[in-house]
Amino acid sequence: MKPQTIKVACSNCNLRELCMPLDLNAEELRRIDELVTTRRKVKRGATLFHNGEKFNSLYAIRTGFFKTCVAAEDGRDQVTGFQMAGEVVGLDGIVNDHHTCNAIALEDAEVCVMPFERIEELSREVNALQRHVHKIMSREIVREHGVMLLLGSMRAEERLAAFLLNLAQRLHARGFSPSELVLRMTREEIGSYLGLKLETVSRTFSKFAEDGIVEVRQRHIRILDAPALQHMAHPVACH
Repeated sequence: MKPQTIKVACSNCNLRELCMPLDLNAEELRRIDELVTTRRKVKRGATLFHNGEKFNSLYAIRTGFFKTCVAAEDGRDQVTGFQMAGEVVGLDGIVNDHHTCNAIALEDAEVCVMPFERIEELSREVNALQRHVHKIMSREIVREHGVMLLLGSMRAEERLAAFLLNLAQRLHARGFSPSELVLRMTREEIGSYLGLKLETVSRTFSKFAEDGIVEVRQRHIRILDAPALQHMAHPVACH
């Protein structure tokens, strides 16, 4: 799909504080505004980039929701993360100039395309941008550590509790309710990400509902007892 060429001003974007550095002066803001020259619409189910594709850009999600996944040895897709508006995807391609996963839209989405060469050039002149890129990369490392801990040592209830709390916290940072969630991903995708079978995910949701911890109406989740979830999850962060 051809990118839509529009002048996008980061300085006017309501997600700026989530995906761009703060405390920039007017000149630095002007330079960063020039960084994003195109927006790209991605239909639900379409792929933003493929595993093995040449890496050219990072993508700031403006609207919508994505999952990243890799093909497991048995041929099935293994979900490696879920990303939402204000987050950046494509970091996997920095290592060897090729993407190492697929990024698929879970709903109609729009991304700001940021050519990595220009990010590198500008980072040398705007220190805040360089620090911000390092912060995004560091957050990715911390997320991976959290996921490894989640998959390595936690029971199904703990995994799902940590997942729901993390999702709620990220959505709350974007101005949404901290207790009302609409899941953009299927139970199967949640299971793939958390290393659980579909039946286990469904059974755990039912148990949470029976215990009065959450109210479940298909993809609508209402957290009724956040302290109970926190008690189950321990302080584990995951994306």
